[in-house]
Amino acid sequence: MPTEIIENTSPSMLTDTFGRVHDYLRISLTDRCNLRCTYCMPSEDMQFALHSTLMTANEVFSIAEKFVKLGVKKIRLTGGEPLVRKDAHHIIHLLSKLPVELTITTNATRTDSFLDDFKKAGIRSVNVSLDTFSKEKFLSITRRNDFDKVWQNIHQLLAHNFHVKLNVVVMEGVNDDELLDFVSFTQHQSIHIRFIEFMPFPGNNWNIQKVYSYIEMLEKLKQNFDIEKLIDAKHSTAKKYKVKGYAGTFAFINTVTLPFCGDCNRLRLTADGKMKNCLFSKGEIDLLSAYRNGEDLDALIFQSLAQKQKQTGGQNFDWPTENRSMIAIGG
Repeated sequence: MPTEIIENTSPSMLTDTFGRVHDYLRISLTDRCNLRCTYCMPSEDMQFALHSTLMTANEVFSIAEKFVKLGVKKIRLTGGEPLVRKDAHHIIHLLSKLPVELTITTNATRTDSFLDDFKKAGIRSVNVSLDTFSKEKFLSITRRNDFDKVWQNIHQLLAHNFHVKLNVVVMEGVNDDELLDFVSFTQHQSIHIRFIEFMPFPGNNWNIQKVYSYIEMLEKLKQNFDIEKLIDAKHSTAKKYKVKGYAGTFAFINTVTLPFCGDCNRLRLTADGKMKNCLFSKGEIDLLSAYRNGEDLDALIFQSLAQKQKQTGGQNFDWPTENRSMIAIGG
């Protein structure tokens, strides 16, 4: 078990064939979730990974440590729902020893039990998935009746001065009528809303007609608010805006209609230890089996990076993509 914080002062060595430098790793802790969001989890034939095939807490740390030594400077924990893992507290503690910015994406059903863990680990930014302010729609989208708990925990995070980002997957005819409500929420709350275009994954019944595009969203908001464009951070996936005079901000993640792959700095590690060089990549490289066999991981990591496509994993959104479901990959 690690006892010292590891130093990382060298620049990232994780550069792909297009010259993109990768210093951001997203680690899925589990493919399980206590919600059943329709755009993330197939409604039928969902088979979860056996526990023996998942990375243990120490394996998560050791493989993450390898990436950090190669130049990763930011790690985001995802799922499924990462906080349903029984050893999530321990994993957060272990990863806090690495010299990285540690963040998490969660559905906020359990964050009230992790506030102290987040603070001790230096987690100050929490992404919360919430697609509606309506209890009825929440039940329809998530197939669970947990809206009140999520809403309470979001306000608790804000009260404890966490930087909260709400991830809103916008779907035509489902929740596109709530855009104004979400932006209005930023008037008095220092919160960041991120409107995400509906993305195609196996089992989520995606089609292009259900995509409410970034351009449509922006035009609708311009008609109702006095908005201004903000400067986007380097490698940002989101186009950031705010309503003049409002406390919070909002942004658009336009993966489908205007991919932002040219500046990508992200790599992914699934809960079962597979490296994906892109959310939409068909191929995966099994780092966990290699680690358990005592093999050096550097060559495999560089192999995966060399195979990274220029855009959207080399796939076209005009037809069903070849991939795992979103929940099996990690958000």
